Amino acid sequence: MLSSIRTAFITGILILLPLGVTVFIIGIILDRIGNPASELFFRFVDQNIRELPAVEIPLQLLSLIIVFLIITALGYFSRIFIGQLLLKFFERILTRLPLVSQVYNTVKQLVDTFSQQKKAVFQEVVMIEYPRKGVYAIGFLTNQAKGEVQSLTGENLVNVFVPTTPNPTSGFLLMLPQKEVISMQMSVGDGMKTIISGGAVTPPFNDSDNENVLENTNSHSDTIDTETSESPESESE
Repeated sequence: MLSSIRTAFITGILILLPLGVTVFIIGIILDRIGNPASELFFRFVDQNIRELPAVEIPLQLLSLIIVFLIITALGYFSRIFIGQLLLKFFERILTRLPLVSQVYNTVKQLVDTFSQQKKAVFQEVVMIEYPRKGVYAIGFLTNQAKGEVQSLTGENLVNVFVPTTPNPTSGFLLMLPQKEVISMQMSVGDGMKTIISGGAVTPPFNDSDNENVLENTNSHSDTIDTETSESPESESE
């Protein structure tokens, strides 16, 4: 009986948690952005009128819309040649200011890291045995190993980025043989959610689709092994 009540209580919390977090975040946005923006944009409205519940929230929402439009206009402006010059000018000033430059550069690197995901920096989600045999980790395939690394090892290596949990901006770059990398059907976004949540969030899984992925991975690995075994013979000839 107590176990059933406890399970139902925990289930209710899990149901209300997303709604509670959403309301909490909206409240912070209204308090931190809506109120100051309302004070700035609607100073001409009498203070007593602005504090009325029927007027305060609409003014905050309108202020958020104005802030959103200003940010959007700034984004369009940055695409123009003159806008790019001005942004680079202000960026050059910020990078020369003590302390401010360190904060700005750190934030800019984080923003660039996540914005580059749209440019296919992470090609797919993969699973590898790491840090030892029998222990698996989720990572992101970034590229085919090339240049000196490929030449020194003589193997067909791929670059896999294994992020840390719950902060995915740091992690490890591993160079692994293609045959030791298992492709997964989940998207990059789902893989990132899994890592950030520490495995608490699990994306939907279709076993039949995953069998097709494994078959394609095995056939791809067999093809690579065949090409690798044939390459010394061609070089000796």
